Amino acid sequence: MRVVAVEDGLTNVRAALKEAGFTVVGMGPDELRRAQAVVIGGGDIDVLQRQDIKTDVPVINAGGRSAGEIVNDVREKFNLM
Repeated sequence: MRVVAVEDGLTNVRAALKEAGFTVVGMGPDELRRAQAVVIGGGDIDVLQRQDIKTDVPVINAGGRSAGEIVNDVREKFNLM
């Protein structure tokens, strides 16, 4: 199963990803290590809220977009479309 880390506050995106069959986790260091993609809210702050966290997986900006669009982006990143 594909694991996607989702920033706090994106409850509609979390629900849509779960409904689409993805495993959804938070943004803690251990969870980020498991994640195969990351969804952020798109604010101007340090998106991972820590300077020492790095990720080599796709990061998807959810700012101004629908949950369905985000699910499609995640599917595309995993070549599931």
